[in-house]
Amino acid sequence: MSDAATSHLPGEAVSRYDLTGRRGTDYYAVFADVSGADLDAWKNAQTLIDEVGTRMQGAWDAAEFPIDLLPRMGELGLFADGIDDPDLPASSPLAAGLVNMEVSRGDGSLGTIVAVQGGLALRTLALYGSPEQRERWLQPLFRGDVLGAFALTEPDHGSDSVSLETVARRDGDAWVLRGTKKWIGNGASGGVTFVWARVDDPDAAEHGSVRCFLVEQSLPGYTGTVIPGKASLRAIHQAHIALDDVRVPLSAVLPGTKSFKDASTVLFATRSGVAWSALGHATACYEAALSYATQRVQFGKPLAKFQLIQERLTQMLDDLTGMQLFCRRLADLEASGGLRPTQASLAKYHNTRAARRVASTARDLLGGNGILLENGVMQHMADIEAIHTYEGTESVQALLLGRDITGMSAFV
Repeated sequence: MSDAATSHLPGEAVSRYDLTGRRGTDYYAVFADVSGADLDAWKNAQTLIDEVGTRMQGAWDAAEFPIDLLPRMGELGLFADGIDDPDLPASSPLAAGLVNMEVSRGDGSLGTIVAVQGGLALRTLALYGSPEQRERWLQPLFRGDVLGAFALTEPDHGSDSVSLETVARRDGDAWVLRGTKKWIGNGASGGVTFVWARVDDPDAAEHGSVRCFLVEQSLPGYTGTVIPGKASLRAIHQAHIALDDVRVPLSAVLPGTKSFKDASTVLFATRSGVAWSALGHATACYEAALSYATQRVQFGKPLAKFQLIQERLTQMLDDLTGMQLFCRRLADLEASGGLRPTQASLAKYHNTRAARRVASTARDLLGGNGILLENGVMQHMADIEAIHTYEGTESVQALLLGRDITGMSAFV
């Protein structure tokens, strides 16, 4: 892992980490004007990584989920995620992005915890929950006192999650849920799960519609099993969930959810976060490569003095700067209310692809040392593979963009 940022004056914008004494990773000063609440949010994310970065290497290696860190993350306000809600602290799209970037720069599993707890679970409740649901769960989720999960993906429905088979049927004064979910972060951690299901009630007007249900994981019939053997994001547990006639009260349905489009609204918001997370991972890889190149001596001189190494560093900086520009423009568009879903898709498409290139080049530049976890690159490289897939694969993003460009759908 990289060291913390160099010190700066109170109120001064944080330029990226200057490892060379000449220029940091923010070559175009894309974030040089960050100030106020946005800067405070960024600093809070840096504080977390300064506190736990070394610990997270061991947690990743051992596949241990650091549940005890969630209240600290909540204390630092890291779950706000740009959610516009009167009962939550104000958080701009830029602040949310910087938090995603910075936490992912330190550790991808922590970055995914931010995405799941704040971006998915808390956002779902804030957007669609009833006053009673919000009163009971909004602050505990924001503080990290209760873990939240977002259960949409199923074993047979990932990219085509609109075809979900989990069903909810009315039975007197209860809803009964049956089905399975897969790859659900926090889904086996003892909190609450926002379960998306299709209403199965031929006599009801809402038959066939997709709605979301707030389900406590302690209820009978809810079984969350941690998925073993992951080679990516090892320090957060994803679960396989079985819903075997789980009974929840009628009040468990989130009244604002009416169709699959509501789930898409949540995913659209988190897609921007993935673009920022990819930037954080790529930043860490570039920093590690630059630091290594200036310190590692081969054939009597530092690697950084070799032409090939300088070209590789330039290639990585090229990708990194493009990712930064994508993210900053994304935040500006979202703040203005003018961000379209396909623009978020393009940012994710570009940034996760670019992050893969940066990580691959960095790993190669470090030679044999590139596979050691202590140098960070291999861990980030593995974690990038997960974010490249979740919240919509590269191919799905391409089809969304293709449909927008041509006006013709290739999905069916």
